[in-house]
Amino acid sequence: MTSPQSDPAPQPPQGHSHGHTHSHGPAAPVSRHLRKVIAAVLIPFATAVVVGLIAFWPGGAPDHERTGVGFDRQTQDGKVVQVVKVDCADVNAAQVPPTGDTSTPSGREAVNEQEGECAKATIEVTSGDDKGRKFVEVVQPDAPRQLKEGQGVVVAYAPDAPRDLQYSVTDVDRKVPMAVLAGIFALAVVLVGRMRGVMALVALVVSFAVLTLFILPAILQGSNPLVVAVIGASAIMLAALYLCHGVTARTSVAVVGTLISLLLIGLLGSLFIGWANLSGNTDDNTGLIHGLYPDIDMSGLLLAGVIIGSLGVLDDVTVTQTSAVWELHQADPRMGWKGLYRAGIRIGRDHIASVVNTLVLAYAGAALPLLLLFSIAQSSVGTVANSELVAEEIVRTLVGSIGLVASVPVTTVLAALVVSADRPGSGGAQAATAAPARTGRGRRRKSG
Repeated sequence: MTSPQSDPAPQPPQGHSHGHTHSHGPAAPVSRHLRKVIAAVLIPFATAVVVGLIAFWPGGAPDHERTGVGFDRQTQDGKVVQVVKVDCADVNAAQVPPTGDTSTPSGREAVNEQEGECAKATIEVTSGDDKGRKFVEVVQPDAPRQLKEGQGVVVAYAPDAPRDLQYSVTDVDRKVPMAVLAGIFALAVVLVGRMRGVMALVALVVSFAVLTLFILPAILQGSNPLVVAVIGASAIMLAALYLCHGVTARTSVAVVGTLISLLLIGLLGSLFIGWANLSGNTDDNTGLIHGLYPDIDMSGLLLAGVIIGSLGVLDDVTVTQTSAVWELHQADPRMGWKGLYRAGIRIGRDHIASVVNTLVLAYAGAALPLLLLFSIAQSSVGTVANSELVAEEIVRTLVGSIGLVASVPVTTVLAALVVSADRPGSGGAQAATAAPARTGRGRRRKSG
């Protein structure tokens, strides 16, 4: 009678199905002692992040006088109400070169503007103080963006220009297709990920809020871009990982591994951005930022971009490695931390190969027009790599890749040490898994 009474007690730990479903964490939780150790590390870190957010909170972007250049223009919504085809010679003032030479781009454009068929579009302003006002926009035949009747557009407003020239079309309105695409994305995430997908979307909103409400305004206010990026990236990391994967020891190990890798990326990025004399001011947009806010450290802004850009991929790597080690331990609780590390690092090597290739291709894809220009100019590889535009992307890619590669062994060894540190009787999973084993022997003795 003793054996049947003792059998039911250990059954719930043997299945672990209830706890796993709700916590989304490891089937076998770590001991109370290890949870205290992890909390002793992470609570001060999280507190420091909150203090940093409060100390550097910008309270909004600083005001400045509009320059009317690039993105720093006043814009309103508009709509194309009429498009009429006209002879380009009737609406253009450009003259064909006296020699008729069309071998140069300017010569070909001048000929097209005189001999082609242009579009004369009437635009109506649909927002702002001048709502209902109309103006005319002439679209050249070789313009990359042609206007259609009924199309929504974005118009720029120049208050200091003559009245007839105050408004001009700068872009088309893409709000509807972008909103539809975002809705499809959210629906796909929720349908496939279910509750995890919902929490992932919440984490995405939090990340975007930290970026737009803290990181960007704080940098514009003159705060150190590196410090702001570290604080903001840490806040994003804590919110994203714990919202998506639950408040568990496994998630905490991934947080620590991500933090160590981010620190390494920050140190390497600071070293090589300074050593390579990268100014961070390489195009019209960065030039405009430096012109509007000359006190911003542009090289520090570059480093901040490296840290934030690496964070998303780092989260994936550290969570995957931690989960792999936890599953290996659950499959064979007798495996020591060295065995867990060796098995986990074998999984990590495959992850390293795919992630590094993904990062390089992502940066190459973003810089494809620039690389195409160098190819047209038939520049050598050394010349291309030495230019600051490409050198920035190379440093960004390699520093981020080094951090990703380092995150695999760092996170794997942390996870192996934590999950293997539990011992029977410590109040964690090991004690729970030991009880069913004794019960099984009891059943065999009884049946015998």
